[in-house]
Amino acid sequence: MQATGTEQAVFDLKSGQFTLPNLRLLSTNLEALDEQLLARVQQAPGFFRNTPVVIDLSPVARQGGSIDFALLVGLMRGYGMLPVAVQGGNAEHQETARFLELAILADSRGATPQPAAGVPAPGTAARASNGRLIERPVRSGQRIYAAGRDLVVLASVSSGAEVIADGNIHVYGALRGRALAGVKGNREARIFCQDLQAELLAVAGQYRVSEQLPADRLGAPAQVYLAEKRLIIEKLG
Repeated sequence: MQATGTEQAVFDLKSGQFTLPNLRLLSTNLEALDEQLLARVQQAPGFFRNTPVVIDLSPVARQGGSIDFALLVGLMRGYGMLPVAVQGGNAEHQETARFLELAILADSRGATPQPAAGVPAPGTAARASNGRLIERPVRSGQRIYAAGRDLVVLASVSSGAEVIADGNIHVYGALRGRALAGVKGNREARIFCQDLQAELLAVAGQYRVSEQLPADRLGAPAQVYLAEKRLIIEKLG
């Protein structure tokens, strides 16, 4: 495709020869995936660094499996890979992929991806100058994503809700749901909350579930960050 008439062309758009590697997910066990990715990256770190990858969920979708797609993307980015698209999967996976700015491809059987319902329109929440500002409680089943910035929640995050950000996450109430910061691989991102009761915490793909949280941190103000690939949970104040 080229410019026409007397206008001088400033770009060409045509097919290339580059083939993207596909990560075909054969199991929904993300703990096992974390271990196997670590082993594979240690064998060839240069191969995975800044490598664009298509995530193929067709095998687990055919099995009827459920996958935490946002955490999967975070894990891959934490190991230096750059997920660029998702293939297969269900409407919820595709909705999360859109939140995370991934392309949606037809699955391996040629099915056309369908638009996911319930994707909020841009600008539906108030925005802070350096982050996305949510002034109301985040209810169970809601998913809020701050692309390219911090996420600030002035109320609580209920169980079953999910808050996601490329930058930091601040919750000025009880954090009972799931919080995933630095999902595009930002290892400097942090999570701050006034009342830690989370179901899951993750920074750049490193995560802990509720059963792994220190008992003396629960119900108190806390911050969460990475130090040498370990997720640190500290009291605030």
